Amino acid sequence: MTSSNTTIGGSSATVSQQLLDTMNGASSSASGTSSASGTSGSDLQQTFLQLLVTQLQNQDPTDPMDSSQMTSQLAQIDTVSGISQLNTSLSSLSTQLSAGQNAQAALLIGSTVLAPGSSMAVSGGSAPQLGVQLPSGASDVKLTITNSAGQVVNTLDLGAQPAGTVPVIWNGTDSSGNTVADGTYTVNATATLNGQSASASALVASTVNAVIQQSDGSAGLSLANGSTVGLSSVASIL
Repeated sequence: MTSSNTTIGGSSATVSQQLLDTMNGASSSASGTSSASGTSGSDLQQTFLQLLVTQLQNQDPTDPMDSSQMTSQLAQIDTVSGISQLNTSLSSLSTQLSAGQNAQAALLIGSTVLAPGSSMAVSGGSAPQLGVQLPSGASDVKLTITNSAGQVVNTLDLGAQPAGTVPVIWNGTDSSGNTVADGTYTVNATATLNGQSASASALVASTVNAVIQQSDGSAGLSLANGSTVGLSSVASIL
C-alpha cells in the first residue's frame, strides 16, 4: 500500500500523509487492521516538531511563517504535554493517598466506632452506644427503637440539637422502664426544624473487625454488627 504525500511551501517539498494524519488525530490501517496514531503528550509534541521543522525548511521566502502563530502552536502543544504529565502525577498521588488511608484504617481494627447504622444487639440489658448525625441544627430530634417484631419499645426525645454528632446513651429499657429482652433491635432517627422534616441519620457503636477495599477503591470498615461503612463515615472513635 502506497502512502500519499502533501506539498508544503513554495519549493514543492512533501510531507508524508501519515505525519499529517497523526497531527489531525486520524488513524491508518494495514492489511485490514486499523491502528490509532500516538496521541500521548510526548507523541503529539514530537510529531508537531517534525511537521514544524519541515514547514520552516520549505517555507516561501516571500511569505514566511508568522512567528506569533508558531509561538502559539508551540505553547499549545507544550500545554498538551504538561496536562499529560499532570495526569500521571495525580494518578500516582491518588495511589499513595489510598495506600495511606488503608494503613490508617488498619489501626482501627479492634476499636469501637460510632458509625451510621440501624441494627444493634441487646444482651443482658446492655445496649451499644447510639447517636444521631445532623447535617444542620434541628428543633426536635427523636430516636425510635423497635424490636424484631416491628414493635416500638422506646422513643428517645432529644429535643433541640445543633448540627454535628449527638451521642446518645440508651439503658436498654422500654418506655415503661423495664429491661428489654435480649435480641436484635432497630433504631431510626427523625428530626424536625420549625415544624418541617429535617435530615437525620442514626449512629450505632460497633467493633471494627476488618478493613476492606470498597468498589470505588476507598477503604471500608467491616463492623461486628454486620455492616460495612466507609472510613470517612465514622462519626467518632470510642
